Amino acid sequence: MKAVRTIAELREHIQELKSSSDKKTVGLVPTMGYLHQGHASLIRAAKEKSDIVVVSIFVNPIQFGPGEDFETYPRDEQRDLAAAEGAGADLVFLPSVPVMYPKPTKTKIAVSDVTSGLCGASRPGHFDGVTTVVSKLFNIVQPDYAFFGMKDAQQVAVIQQMVFDLNINVQIIPCPIIREEDGLALSSRNVYLSQEERSQALVLSRSLRETKDALEQGRIRTAGQARDLLVSTISESKVAVIDYVEVVSFPELTSLENEARIMEQDESVLMALAVKFGKTRLIDNCLIQLKGE
Repeated sequence: MKAVRTIAELREHIQELKSSSDKKTVGLVPTMGYLHQGHASLIRAAKEKSDIVVVSIFVNPIQFGPGEDFETYPRDEQRDLAAAEGAGADLVFLPSVPVMYPKPTKTKIAVSDVTSGLCGASRPGHFDGVTTVVSKLFNIVQPDYAFFGMKDAQQVAVIQQMVFDLNINVQIIPCPIIREEDGLALSSRNVYLSQEERSQALVLSRSLRETKDALEQGRIRTAGQARDLLVSTISESKVAVIDYVEVVSFPELTSLENEARIMEQDESVLMALAVKFGKTRLIDNCLIQLKGE
């Protein structure tokens, strides 16, 4: 595995790998570092499908809003390099902010509609920063495949929409959420949690699991009922502060609150939530395929 820090180096090494063997396809795993087993699962998925695996590690400043945790976002380069190599990466791209943004950027990519709710509503401008940096990475790496975790399902939907609208020649591969044994979704921000907050955060996966069971068993039938059950379960934790709890279609991310009997429709439904425990904001979701009678 090689670690490179400039765009020219990265392109040179990709070309060398392509020309030195019959390795042709490139898989990209974009990350902000502080890699955990969720990231490792993306790298392994990329290894299975691609000849060359590129992992980018870049804490992107333009996707953080005022008062968010850009400065304190966890960083550990040596740990990340070891994790990437252990999972099978061929190249790790570690650009600095001046490499990615040598001048203040005057061009941004904004995807409408699918960014208006969920995290897009509570973090204005966040997805403009995501789509802009991801489009830059696509142009730099020119991957055949790009791998994103479904823990941020809205991000997956946004990137898919951008790729479709702009005819970007890359296939987006969504990958399953990876959880701890007790159900907590893996996140680089979990390191912020105190022991008590981490224990309380288990209410997130429990609320999703119980609501999914209730929908599939027909005990509840509407999006409104699903949302109410999610909220009531999360509210059992006295330290949980809800940012949002939504039940929407996927990948359109349109509200289903007015749908009277969603169980009679064959559609993909996303239960998505963002909840604060202390100063730590966690997201989680569950995507289910509802079946008609």
